[in-house]
Amino acid sequence: MSTVQRKRWAPASGVLVTALVVSACSNSPASLPYTAGAKVDCGGKQTLAASGSTAQANAMTRFVDAYRQACSGQTLNYTANGSGNGIADFLAGRTDFAGSDTPLSGEQYATARQRCGGADAWNLPVVFGPLAITYNLAAVDSLVLDAPTLAKIFNGTITRWDDPALALLNASMPAEDIHVIYRSDGSGTTDNFQAYLQSASGGAWNKGAGKAFNGGVGTGAVGNTGIAAAVKNTEGAIGYTELSYALQQGLFAAEIKTPASRRSLRPVRIGTDTVGKTIKGARITGAGNDLVLDLSSFYNPAQPDVYPIVLATYEIVCSKYPTFDVAKAVKAFLQAAIGPGQIELAKSGYIPLSPEFQARVSAAVDAISSVDAPKSE
Repeated sequence: MSTVQRKRWAPASGVLVTALVVSACSNSPASLPYTAGAKVDCGGKQTLAASGSTAQANAMTRFVDAYRQACSGQTLNYTANGSGNGIADFLAGRTDFAGSDTPLSGEQYATARQRCGGADAWNLPVVFGPLAITYNLAAVDSLVLDAPTLAKIFNGTITRWDDPALALLNASMPAEDIHVIYRSDGSGTTDNFQAYLQSASGGAWNKGAGKAFNGGVGTGAVGNTGIAAAVKNTEGAIGYTELSYALQQGLFAAEIKTPASRRSLRPVRIGTDTVGKTIKGARITGAGNDLVLDLSSFYNPAQPDVYPIVLATYEIVCSKYPTFDVAKAVKAFLQAAIGPGQIELAKSGYIPLSPEFQARVSAAVDAISSVDAPKSE
């Protein structure tokens, strides 16, 4: 495959950065509880360990900064090694919690209960970020795609950028081969992307979802960082990555046509409003403080200006930790993440929690406890 080195900003990405920053600045402290003085009950283990989702890695950098500022002398070491590895690390007791773009499965719940000393594990959605369909075409600054066409690209049915299906969506396309870039590691990002294709492509994708890429074509890359770098360095490439990584690399992001946007004749560009409307459709299906979300409503939105591919990243925690010092520190970190950590999150390409959703997650975080908690706790 030929490679090129260029620095350029996608129209979609550039507009998004501006929109997110304006949105974040336009909300007054009175309307959003993201203040530096938000409740963070410090204490416990000095250095936490967590691993998992690469999609939330840039958000975690902000969260750790907020945690350090709120709790002097405390920190967290986060390893962005993919959702599958993060869950494995947590279940094996190598970390204090996991970050994953998909919640625990049925069998994993049982293993987590053993790891948590007999207590249940909770999936707490703390990070929301749009999944960008990134591409690298020297002659194309604006690309429109829909789910059926995306499915055919990623399963190898469409192999050329000048394919008639792409010509129907775009005025002019180059006579080049398509180079698919996919996640080679176990990835919740891949799981979410394939779930979207399975749900929204009208049968064009019949390979199911899952953390392993099932398309059978293309070149693998490790992590969101690897995907973004490979797309940037490969002429004719297309890949999927959490938005913040696309912004870091200056990549172009495709606009997506949905059945609703076809009726309005406007494809959907990633933006604060279009992604915010998506998140409003999230429905909690987990029991109690296990805040598992049903994201199926995201994929086929009924309204025209709703972006259909949005990730929710969960922090997977013990509801009751075997030791007090870990429980105390995990609570403090998550309080910092959903409080002051949200203040400038939009600048990194994520969507801050709404006040209503923040309150629900906060209640779950506050309910984390430990077997050996002091009576005063």
